[in-house]
Amino acid sequence: MTPPRHILDFTAQSAVMTSAGDHAPLLDDLPAEVGALVRVVQGLLLHEHHASAYGVTLSDERRDESHIRPVERMLDRLLARDAWPLQAARPAEARLICVCRHFALLLVAMLRAKGIPARTRCGFADYFSTGRFEDHWVCEYWKPEEDRWVLVDAQIDELQHAKFLPPFDVLDVPRDRFLIAGEAWAKCRAGHADPGDFGIFDMRGLWFVAGNVLRDAAALNNMEMLPWDVWGAMGGPDQPLSADQLAMFDQLSALTRMPDAAFAALQVIYDADTRLRVPATVFNAVRRRLEPV
Repeated sequence: MTPPRHILDFTAQSAVMTSAGDHAPLLDDLPAEVGALVRVVQGLLLHEHHASAYGVTLSDERRDESHIRPVERMLDRLLARDAWPLQAARPAEARLICVCRHFALLLVAMLRAKGIPARTRCGFADYFSTGRFEDHWVCEYWKPEEDRWVLVDAQIDELQHAKFLPPFDVLDVPRDRFLIAGEAWAKCRAGHADPGDFGIFDMRGLWFVAGNVLRDAAALNNMEMLPWDVWGAMGGPDQPLSADQLAMFDQLSALTRMPDAAFAALQVIYDADTRLRVPATVFNAVRRRLEPV
């Protein structure tokens, strides 16, 4: 069912993280077709954890690029290296170093610049390792001719496709292969999935799923944070979730699983609850320090 006009308008307008700022005119020259935009994104970005596959060895200074949050600053850094048009694919070593969240965010920014409703979704993908759902972000855009939201994995280029062999079109990711965080939470809570199968590296469990539920809720409110940003209700592996916390994440999971139907409620609970709303300062768990948003 087609979402109401105000929801489509909300997801078609740039916001804090998706605004290109002074670089907005550069987005005007880009194509409007999703597949073409994905190729543009892939020519600009290089995933930090896959750099070696492209023959790139990263310095600590280059790795720091993955901590950039807003698209405007991403483009600042990219264009400071060279001033080529965004359609010009950079050699791997000249691309901006990032993670999956940046691929999704930049695609959303480009789609919104074309007036196409789009949003980032935080969750878990099962196509990177057998038997596990890995921490991941994708883009979700509205496809009016099919009257549905479509998931797009902008990170999976030809090289990664050959490595991971996803048996589906990455421009239309099946929703059982990428689980939005709220869906993963619901499956774990119902006993239909093992929380230990969800996470990244050695960080796994219900606490990790809860963190991604909150990150997805923030993204649906136009605050697409880094995958390792921590604030408010998020806990850690040594902090068991209380009954009140479980109930809160149950509610947040239900709202984020139906973000159109729950659009107003999701905005109200996010704005009203300081445990959920992104504060002015968050804890960067990789750098182990507080940082302004």
